[in-house]
Amino acid sequence: MKHYLVIVDIQKDFVDGALGTAEAVSIIENACRKIKDFDGRIFVTYDTHSDDYMKSAEGKKLPVPHCIKGTEGWELDRRIALALEGREFTSVEKPTFGSASLPVLIGIDSTESKAEDFDITLIGLCTDICVVSNALILKAAFPEKEIYVDSSCCAGVTPESHDAALLTMKMCQINVI
Repeated sequence: MKHYLVIVDIQKDFVDGALGTAEAVSIIENACRKIKDFDGRIFVTYDTHSDDYMKSAEGKKLPVPHCIKGTEGWELDRRIALALEGREFTSVEKPTFGSASLPVLIGIDSTESKAEDFDITLIGLCTDICVVSNALILKAAFPEKEIYVDSSCCAGVTPESHDAALLTMKMCQINVI
């Protein structure tokens, strides 16, 4: 069986930058350990905005510039980058919460590697926005595959919204560990 790890948006702005939280900071060690111990193919998503973010639909509802490509806030958290050092991974830039290209890329990889059986584990930020969006997209694309979310490696905007997202994912037959 092939294993995929999707690291969702563990970028500086979501950890200790513009939209950072104490909860996000607290999951970094667990996420680093998960990355270092993972035996499989890794995909890393980047929330990616441009200088005109405030004019976007998201910017009008969340008027906090963040993850502007080319800025320090867009970069991976330095500890996550160190955990990935020497590892092969595929970067996926996404302009919104979920990535439509992520299941396509995983599908291509599973076909090329002749991996008929595989599972996908997600970790990252924010549980209640980008993690849940990507988990549901992946479950819709691969309904017969096991999709996991490691809750010890995720944080939401608030602890309450983190818990609500985990419950939503459980209800959609995503395994929350």
